[in-house]
Order: sequence, then C-alpha cells, then structure tokens
Amino acid sequence: MRPSAFFLVKGDEMLRKLVFTSIVGCMLTLGAMAGEVVVRVGPPAAVVETRGPSPGAGYIYTRGYHRWDGARYVWVPGRYVVPPHPRAEWVPAHWSERHGSYVFVEGHWR
Repeated sequence: MRPSAFFLVKGDEMLRKLVFTSIVGCMLTLGAMAGEVVVRVGPPAAVVETRGPSPGAGYIYTRGYHRWDGARYVWVPGRYVVPPHPRAEWVPAHWSERHGSYVFVEGHWR
C-alpha cells in the first residue's frame, strides 16, 4: 500500500466516525429536550404573588410556578415579558396529573 492510499483510508474512517458521533450526539440532545419531568408527589399550592408595576407598554405578566429540582419543589417567581408577536397568548407552566403522577408542562407562547 502506498502512503497516500493509507492516509486516504484513515481519513475516510475518521470522517465516518465523526459523522456517526455527530448524529448520535444530536439524537441524545433531541431526546433530552423531549423528556418529561414526572413526579409522584403533587405540587404545593401556588404562591400568591404581588406584581410590581409593568416595566413598559406591551409587557405581560407570566405568573410563577413550582419546578422540580430532583428532590423537592422550588418556586420560580413570575415576571414581565414582551410577547414574541402582537397576538401571542401565554400558556402558563403547570403540572398535569397523569396516572397517579404529575407531569410538568412548560409555559409557552401560542
């Protein structure tokens, strides 16, 4: 085998490994993004928040929610945000009961 042919074969092998590793990495990332937080203990009652004044025209208040940190619920306070477009509607984050467990549904715009 000539030296140039050896490097060509090694280069192709390295390229295949790089492509394979990249695909697996992307799949793991997408899988983690699609994962659900499921907790067997229901969330505590929502904290009654006192809203401060709006920072300006066009802001809306997104209320706070309890998130699960792996061992307990932690309160995330609400905040004022600017919608992504004029008719955007905020769907608040919440916990949904499913089969005796609680699944976290992330807040989002629609």
